Amino acid sequence: MSKLRAYAAFTLAALYFGHEFVQRVSTSVVVGDLMAEFAVGGAVLGSLSAFYFYAYASMQIPVGVLMDRFGPRRLMSFAAGISACGALLFAAAPAIQFAYLGRAMIGFGASFSWIGILTVATLWLPPSRFSAYAGLGQAAGMAGAILGQAPLAMIVESLGWRLSVGLLALVGGAVAAGIFLTVPDVPKRPRQVHTRLTDSLKIAASNPQTWLNAVFGLSMTGTMLSFSGLWAVPWLISVYGFERAGAAALTSSMFIGWAVGSPLIGWLADRAGRLKPFQVGCGTGMCLTLIALVYIPALPTAVLGTLMFTNGIFASGMVLAYGAARAHNPPEASGATYGLVNTGVVGSGAIFQPLIGLFLDLNWGGAMQAGARVYSASAYEIAFTILPAAAAVGTLAAMLTREKRPV
Repeated sequence: MSKLRAYAAFTLAALYFGHEFVQRVSTSVVVGDLMAEFAVGGAVLGSLSAFYFYAYASMQIPVGVLMDRFGPRRLMSFAAGISACGALLFAAAPAIQFAYLGRAMIGFGASFSWIGILTVATLWLPPSRFSAYAGLGQAAGMAGAILGQAPLAMIVESLGWRLSVGLLALVGGAVAAGIFLTVPDVPKRPRQVHTRLTDSLKIAASNPQTWLNAVFGLSMTGTMLSFSGLWAVPWLISVYGFERAGAAALTSSMFIGWAVGSPLIGWLADRAGRLKPFQVGCGTGMCLTLIALVYIPALPTAVLGTLMFTNGIFASGMVLAYGAARAHNPPEASGATYGLVNTGVVGSGAIFQPLIGLFLDLNWGGAMQAGARVYSASAYEIAFTILPAAAAVGTLAAMLTREKRPV
C-alpha cells in the first residue's frame, strides 16, 4: 500500500477518535442542563455520563480480538455509524432511560476508535515510530476534547444542548462514510496464525506486563476522563465563580497539555529507545500537580491554567502504556494487547465519574440553583482526593514494569 493511503487512513482514524472525544466530554458543559432536564443529582448524572464508558470499556477486549482477525476498515465504519445513531437518540431522549441508551450506543461506537488508530499504525506505519504515532492519535483526541469544551459550550448557549448533540451525530455519520471509503482492507493472514479467535487474547492476558501497563494507563487517564471530562467545569463554576464558557475554556488547558504532550513524549521515548523512565516521570508529575490543584485553595486563574496544562502534559504519558505492552507481546496479539490496556484506560472513566459524583452527593449541603445541585469547595476536595491517590498507584505500576524496546 502507498504511503499516501497509509497516512490518509491514519488521518481518518484520527478524525474518528477526535469526534468521539467531543462526545466523550460533551456532558461536562451541559451538566446543569441535564440535571434540570431530567431532575437528577450528581450520582445519577455521573452514571449517565459513565454509560459511555461502561459500553466503551466492556468492548475493548472484544474489539482488540476482532481487530486482530478482521482489520479496522469495516469495524470502524460500522461502529462510527452506531455512535452517530446513539447521538441522535441522546439528543431526542424524552426521559433519562433513553439518554442512558443513547450514551451507551455512543460509547459502543467509540470503543473501536482508539484501538482502530493503533491497529492502523501497527499495520501500515513504521514500528520504530509507534509511540510517536500513538501520540499524534491522542493529540487528535485532545483536539476533540478542546472542541467539546468552550466551542461546544458556546454552541449549546446558542442552540441548546439537544440540537448541538444532533449536529455531532451528523458529523459522525460523515466520518463513518469517510473511513469506509479510505481505510484499506487487510490481506487475509495464513490460517496457522490463529487457530481460534481468542488465541491472541490468551497470549496478551497471560503476560503480567500487559496488566501493569493497563494499571498505569488507567491511573493516568482517570483525571482527564473524570475531572476535566465531567466535573472540572461545575467545580470551577461553584468554587471559583466562573461562567460556564469561561470554566470550559480554562478546563481546555488540560486537554491542550495532552495534545502537546502526547506526540512530544511519544517522540522523545522513541528517540531514547526507553519508555519506563518517561512513564515513571509522567506519573510522578501528574500526582504532584493534582495535589496542588485539589489541596491549594483560591488559586489565581493563571496558576489554575498552568497546573491544568502541566497536568495534561504529564497525563499524556499514558500513550506509552500501549507501546510498552506491545513490546512484550507478539505482533499477532497486538490488537488484544491494546484492548486489554485500553480496558483499564477507559474503565477509569466508568469508575471515577460516578464515584466522584457519589462522594459529592454524600457531602452535598442542600444548595440548588436552576434545578441543579451546587456542591461546596470542601465536597469537591473530598471527592477529588481519589485522583492523586490513583496517580500514585499508576506510578508504582510503572516502576514495576520491565523495559523492552518496541519492535
